[in-house]
Amino acid sequence: MRKLMGFFIILVFAAVIITPVMIIEGIRLFQPPVQVQTGKQLVRVYFHQTGTTKIMPLEEYVAGVVAGEMPANFEPEALKAQAIAARTYTLKKIAAAKDKPDAAHPNADVCTDPAHCQAWAGDDVLRQRWGLIGYWRYKNKIQAAVQATQGMVLTYQGQLIDPVYHANGGGRTESAAAVWGRDVPYLQSVPSPWDKEAPRYSDSRAFTLQDLDRKLGVNLAAVPAAALSPFGGKAMQILEKTLTGRVKSIKIGGKTFAATDLRKLLGLPSTDFTWQVQGEQITFHTIGYGHGVGMSQYGANGMAKEGQNFAAILAHYYPGTKIEQR
Repeated sequence: MRKLMGFFIILVFAAVIITPVMIIEGIRLFQPPVQVQTGKQLVRVYFHQTGTTKIMPLEEYVAGVVAGEMPANFEPEALKAQAIAARTYTLKKIAAAKDKPDAAHPNADVCTDPAHCQAWAGDDVLRQRWGLIGYWRYKNKIQAAVQATQGMVLTYQGQLIDPVYHANGGGRTESAAAVWGRDVPYLQSVPSPWDKEAPRYSDSRAFTLQDLDRKLGVNLAAVPAAALSPFGGKAMQILEKTLTGRVKSIKIGGKTFAATDLRKLLGLPSTDFTWQVQGEQITFHTIGYGHGVGMSQYGANGMAKEGQNFAAILAHYYPGTKIEQR
């Protein structure tokens, strides 16, 4: 009886797990994965996790950036838009490195630190992230997007643009002037209503007064609760907002902070925030995720779901730019 039961379990396992995998792998053998045509352009990539530098074909690197920066289940046209943005960014960094090496990676054109350059994901990471079946499915999908846009870049008046992007703009993107203090013709505020479908469209982060004192170098713990209120409180006051309603500067405990700096110090998702005081705790409520400038990735996916192609997506988020072949 036990032998019979054991045999039955093995049959079930084979039917449910092994057979589907073998079928999928068999199909893959007859349908080889999309191969990215790498071309002659090479890029020096500094892997910040290991401290090593690797030289690889540009298109291979771009595929890794798309995999690292954008969810693979996004629409193909959104992935294509991301590929063009990533390629443009990389070529601009390569050109800049020839004139002045970056101090963060002096012997490389780009690095894999998303806080400094662009995220990058290799096969080992992707197999772990997507699993056996998902790996082949999503790998092919991303490579197809890169292949379809091979050599395409974004330019403004003939020059490569700075194609910054973020997860979601909270309903409207921000201008470069409002965030970084420099006006860029193609980095202006545009509507992005598709962001509302993003899973991280809104968020909340709570801090004790002691946490804020330590992170900001202030002394809110000694301040009456009423002074911390967003409605007339003097200890926390918004000094200036951008045209889109994001906080631009704020005064906390007698110190003035640029909202971009406060976001980094507290790890807030965005500078579009309000706050609520609850006893010895302050909760920041945010809208959007990222700096808000340039292309919203969830916005790009929303446009693609509506049937708009990569060219329309890029024209919307980078107004006045052109797609060129390089």
